[in-house]
This record gives sequence, structure tokens and C-alpha cells, in this order.
Amino acid sequence: MIDLHSHSTASDGSYSPSDLLALAGERGLKALALTDHDTVSGLPEAGAAAERAGVSLIKGVEIEIAFEPGEFHLLGLRLEDLGGELAEVLAGLAAARDDRNRRILEKMSDAGFPATMEDLKAVAGGGTAGRPHIAALLVERKAVRTKQEAFDKYLGKGRPFYSPKECLELGYAMQVVKDAGGLPIVAHPMSLFVSWGRLGKLMDEWKDLGIVGIEAYHPTAKLGQCRRLETMARDRGFKITAGSDFHGAIRPERKLGRTAGNLPIGDEYLAEIGL
Repeated sequence: MIDLHSHSTASDGSYSPSDLLALAGERGLKALALTDHDTVSGLPEAGAAAERAGVSLIKGVEIEIAFEPGEFHLLGLRLEDLGGELAEVLAGLAAARDDRNRRILEKMSDAGFPATMEDLKAVAGGGTAGRPHIAALLVERKAVRTKQEAFDKYLGKGRPFYSPKECLELGYAMQVVKDAGGLPIVAHPMSLFVSWGRLGKLMDEWKDLGIVGIEAYHPTAKLGQCRRLETMARDRGFKITAGSDFHGAIRPERKLGRTAGNLPIGDEYLAEIGL
């Protein structure tokens, strides 16, 4: 069993990189990709912990792409060079994320749920703060009962507290990943919220652009949708990946090493990415 999509406290997960790799070892995973949002800061710690845990670490990142109407995320897997332009780009995205957090907190305060950046940093525990942590603040302030309700009612796209953040254009993000030695792979395509017909056209565009893979299997999609994604992607010559998008306690429904339909992620997906 493996997992090609996970998050640590370096972004919005609840496990430190070390604890995440230890958990992967306990769960019997052979390999784990750490793909934190807009940062690779957790990878050095994860690398040291991977050896202790007996798990092969796949260095990765998840970058948000400018897109409407849904959310578009690009995975970069098998990164080799964590410096250079990749580091510069991620530093800029981190600053943009902080600006977005401030705007959201201002909207919360105006609506009667005051919270500061210091409150947010405390919830994030030293990691990169984002909307899941703001959702936790909304639960604390009894604005909602659950974090999912916070997204559904306030934080999701089109909701009252939503604020767009600076995102990269797909072509540029893809090239940054490739220049770092990585494989650019479109994450969880169902989050794009487009028709199947448009998705097919987008896949054609991605192939022409140089995207190499599709994360066809993700726990937020139905198994039938995942299989349809795999068929469409294979017809176009894409590599296929599967992940849990594990965050820990922040999103407890996502289980490390398991994907859509609670299926275990087999190590055959390593061959898809050349391992």
C-alpha cells in the first residue's frame, strides 16, 4: 500500500512531517508522497523520518491554479531541486495566502465572529495557515458545528467569507514543477466542477501543454467517477495516480493509504510515476 497525496503541519495537515511518516510506517505503507500546499518546507524533516519509518518518501507539492468555476490544484511529484525558481514561487504564494487569510478574518469580524492572525497562527500550530484552520476558528466561535459546515456556509467558493487567493497559471506552474525535476499531475479533477464534455476538452489541452498525469482516484469522488476519469485519461496517454489527500484530524474522513470507495492504494501506482 502507498499514498501519492498527503499533507502535514507544514501546510494544513494535523500531523507533523515526522509523525506523518511514522504513521505511514505503522499503517504498513511502502511509499508516501508529501504534497503540502504551496510549500516544500516539511520535506527535509519528512526525509529524515522516512528512513526511520522504513517508508520511501516521494517529494511533492500541491499548487493552486487560476481557474473558474471550481478549484484547480496541480501536484508536483518526484521533485529533485527544492531551491531555485520553485522556492521563489512558493515564497510568493505563501505571502499571498497570508493576505487572503487577513481578508477572510476581516469578513468574519465584520459578521460578528472576531478573530486575529495571532488566533489563526495558534490554531495552525506553526504550520501554514489556511481555510481549514479558519474553519476551526468558526467552530470555536460557535458560528458552525463542524468544519465542513464552515466551508459549506461561509468559506467555500461563492460563500460570504470566501476570498480568492493569488494563483498561478497552469503553464507556468507546470514548467516550475518540471524545472524542479518533478512530474506535473492534475489533482482531483472533479473539484473543477465542469461537465464531462468540457473535462475531456480540458484533458486534451493539458496533454498538449505537457501535463503528464491525472489523479483519477481521490476520496471526494465516487468510485464510478474515478473509473471514468481513468478511462478518459488513459485514452489520452496520461499517467494515473491515486491519493488519500490525508490531512489528519482536520479532515478525519480521509484515511492514509486509502482513496475513493475506501479502496487501499496499491503499489502499482509507483510504476505510473516511474518508481
